[in-house]
Amino acid sequence: MGFGSYDESEQENQDVDADLDDETVSTGEADHEGSVEFEIGASNDELLDRLSDIKDD
Repeated sequence: MGFGSYDESEQENQDVDADLDDETVSTGEADHEGSVEFEIGASNDELLDRLSDIKDD
């Protein structure tokens, strides 16, 4: 089978369980309060130089 080909017998057995009411999650359960900080450790010029080196390779 080549790329994009399919076996029709596989298409017949793709029953989707659409009964989603049994497993609902309240959006309030996933709330997060806090902060995130990043330490890059390099200046913009250093990062741009590194990017240029990567593109040259």
